[in-house]
Amino acid sequence: MIKTFTRSGVRFQYPTNWTMDLDEADGAWTATFQSPETAFLLVSLRPDAETTVQVAEEALAALKVEYAELEAETAIDNLAGQPAVGHDIDFFTLDTAVVCWTRCIDTLGGPLLVMCQVSEFDRARQEPVLRAVCASLKIDED
Repeated sequence: MIKTFTRSGVRFQYPTNWTMDLDEADGAWTATFQSPETAFLLVSLRPDAETTVQVAEEALAALKVEYAELEAETAIDNLAGQPAVGHDIDFFTLDTAVVCWTRCIDTLGGPLLVMCQVSEFDRARQEPVLRAVCASLKIDED
């Protein structure tokens, strides 16, 4: 089964067996989605940020605080039919390799950050799910 997340003109589908938590303040919000395994998705609307590049760099800086030896490459991609900037990131935690990617796009409400993360433990099963969630992302243009 599939659930649909909708907020501030942002819409996407995610598995029903994933848990969701929503935090909001001053027009900004962050929704986190956790799979029953290690896959993790964060979607955050940042009306306070000036650019998508700023949000992508802030997300990378926050990850570097937690994982000092991470490796990251700048990524330019398409998400929800528009240009997206972010990073492809690899790091280790608890002796487990983790793959993470961030993408940021503009919305009418401000920059939107999408961050996906999964460990090598269940990457073969969960990365395609994360990719499908990202592919289902739609942004209202009005």
